[in-house]
Order: sequence, then structure tokens, then C-alpha cells
Amino acid sequence: MAYQTTNPYTNEVVKTYEDATPEYVEESLAKAQKLYLKWRNDPVSSRIPVLHKLAQIFRDETDSLAKVLTVDMGKLIGEAKGEVILCAMIADYYADHAEELLKPRAIESIAGEAQLENHPLGVMMAVEPWNFPYYQMMRIFAPNFAVGDPIVYKHAAITPASALAFEDAVRRAGAPEGALTNLFLSYDQVSDVVADKRVQGVALTGSERGGVAVAKVAGEHLKKTTMELGGVDAFIVAHDANMTDVKNIAPRARLYNAGQVCTSSKRFIVTENNYDEFLASLKAAFSSVKMGDPMDPSTTLAPMNSKRAKEKLQAQVDEAIAGGATAYYVHEPIDDDGQFFMPTILTNITKDNPAYGKEMFGPVAQVYKVKDDDAAIALANDADYGLGGIVFAGSAEYGAELASRIETGMVFVNTFFSSLPELEFGGVKKSGFGRELGQSGIFSFVNQELVVKRDHPNEDETGGLVLAHKF
Repeated sequence: MAYQTTNPYTNEVVKTYEDATPEYVEESLAKAQKLYLKWRNDPVSSRIPVLHKLAQIFRDETDSLAKVLTVDMGKLIGEAKGEVILCAMIADYYADHAEELLKPRAIESIAGEAQLENHPLGVMMAVEPWNFPYYQMMRIFAPNFAVGDPIVYKHAAITPASALAFEDAVRRAGAPEGALTNLFLSYDQVSDVVADKRVQGVALTGSERGGVAVAKVAGEHLKKTTMELGGVDAFIVAHDANMTDVKNIAPRARLYNAGQVCTSSKRFIVTENNYDEFLASLKAAFSSVKMGDPMDPSTTLAPMNSKRAKEKLQAQVDEAIAGGATAYYVHEPIDDDGQFFMPTILTNITKDNPAYGKEMFGPVAQVYKVKDDDAAIALANDADYGLGGIVFAGSAEYGAELASRIETGMVFVNTFFSSLPELEFGGVKKSGFGRELGQSGIFSFVNQELVVKRDHPNEDETGGLVLAHKF
């Protein structure tokens, strides 16, 4: 595949990169394995200063790091700066909490003095997407660096400059050689690296198709995996929702990062008493966006990441309309050669429509009218994916009751979706498995080794299995 930065606003080909040679791949894996063997016996505390330094680099160089994101994939400069700062927060979170989270856990047992120790698992392979190039890497790197798992990674082909900038920041923070290595891999090389006996785990964020392909290879070689594969997240407007709050949050939930977010609200499920008001307000918000230079702070909607992505989304919209959906609103075309997709609202999507339950990765909102809150939950759950979701209801308590009935990994009640270092991130169904961030995220690739000790053998020499039957 061609690793190439093409500015989606100017359509300029900025730079093209060569694939990694087999020799460089082997050298990188060898260095990572050598570092793992050293880290296996080093305390967590020895790695903490690097994470704090990395956080400081991201804070000190916010502007320059953000510009790389904007050129690579078109992200609004303000949103890009927010991503950089979030990365600093994640690095600091694990620097502050890793030692406590990873300390041995004592277990009461008749077998002896037992404890569960948390050790590095080994070299990891990460496959990461283009929509949040730094954040996706940081949420894998920071916890696993603290654990002691070296990482080799393949980033998206359209964001190579971001991949290199992240690797460079980690190196300048003082991480040892082999701790994190960017590899511009072909698809065949990805499979080879996953299969390599030195690689013990694979973390992937991307499409369902990519997840299936990588998980298949990982499964054949018995490698532990985590997968985050996108979603069709529901935004439920309950019968008693505060519509002022809904009107404020709903457009942002769909248009943030030009709608190119796995956890953005793709399906707005609205009770019939609020439906007309909701549609009118969403149309007003979509019509008021300002498309233009993503480096300009006054721009409110960025171009899509690439011409290919724009064309794919248009094909999905065309197919939905051909299948009977209504184009309730389509933004007037603008005079700009950037890869902008005109914000679109689709209604009257029936279950037999090709768009039903499908992820549209861009500024397209699907809006559904339902009779009541129970019908809203049923529709939300009628999907193959379950990553995130938002519920607006008359009270936090009632909203939480509705949220707990949704088959998904994360739900936010009466508020915008947040990704923060202390909050676990992940989904169910075809949205994947495993968790990143928070306390759970640090244990994704850990060898939880049980150690049981006694000064002398148990006097009862009948053996553990027999001993267990005696109680």
C-alpha cells in the first residue's frame, strides 16, 4: 500500500513514504524482544518518568503537533489541539496510577500465601486508524509502556506524518530503543508480524473488515487481541427529554471530526412527541455550518479525510435514497475543491433499506421516529454493533435506567460523549471486544502470574485436587 499524506483541503500530495523493508521489520522486532526481556524484571517505576516527559512534550508542542494532524487528515485545528492535549492527559494518568494498578494482589487460600503478580506479556502489534492518529496510539502506548510491553505498530496509510510524529515524541521523551517502532507495512507484512512468535498480542482499531482479517491471523497463531471496530451509536431522545439540551448537543454529536468518529451518534431515535421539533433544529444546525480551511479557527466543519472516503459515503447515501429513504435535508453545495461532504439528514429509513444498521462515517444523520421510550430501546438494540450511545431524558436517573437497557459498551446520559483517560473504552457485538483506557485498559496485555508460596509442603500430601474434594 502507498503511505502518503494528501492534504484533503488543498488536495496537495505532501509526501510519499516507502514500505518498510523486511530487514527493518526484523530489526525492529528483535529490538522490541530484547527490550521486553530486560523490562520483564524492571519495576514499573523505572518507566514512569518517560510518560510524564511525553505528556509535557505534547503540552509544550500542542500547536505544531496539531498542524500535522490537520494536514494529514483534515481535522479542524481546534479539534486537533484538543486531541493533542487529551494525549497528554492519558500519558499523565498512567504515569500517576500505573504502579498502584499493577501492584500484586494478595489472595486468601488454603494452598498457601498466594498473590497475583502483573508482568509484561511481551511484544505487541498495534494497528491504528486515521481519524484520531495520536489519541488512538496514546491509549495503547501509555498503559502498555507502563506495563513493559514494547510495541510495533502499523498506522493508517493516509496519516504517515502523524505516525512518525508520535514515534519521534516518544523517542524524545526518553523511551529506550525498541519501546515503540512505527512500521510502514503492507497488508502481507501485517499478517507476517502478527504471526511472528515474538509478538504476543494485537490491538486493532478500525473497520469490521480489517478486524476480521487481523483477528483471523491472530487466532490461527493464538495471539491475544483487543478489537474496536466502529458502531452505529444511538442518540435516544426520550419522551420527557429537555429539548433545549438536545438541540445543543445533537449536532455536535454527529458533526464533530466531520462525523468521522466511531462513537459519534449515527442514529437519532426520537419519540414522536419530540420528532418534528428535533428535525427542525437539526436542519437549522446542519445548514449553519461553515466549511473551509481547517487551519482557520472560524471553520466549523472540516473536509473528510480523503476523496475515497467522500465517494464511499456518497454511494451509501445514494443507495439509501434509492431504497426508499427521504433526504430530509442536504446542505447547499459550496464552491471549494476540498473533500467536503455536504451535511445530510436522512429519514424514513425502513428495516429493508440498505442503510438500516449500517455505519455512515461522515456528516450524515439518520433520524428515526418511534412511538415511545420502549420502542426507542428496541430500535437501538436492533443492530449488529454496540459501541457507545447517548440518552437524553427528563432526569439523570430515568436516563440511566434507559441506558442500562441498551446493548452497548458505553452510554452517556444528558451529556456529550467523552473520552477521558479514566473512562474505559470499548464495545460489544461487532463493535469488538476488550477495553482500553481506565483501570481495565492497563490489564489488556498483562501476564497475571499466580505465585503461591509456603515454607514447607502441606502435610496432607494427597494433592490439590483431592484436597479440594475434602472441603
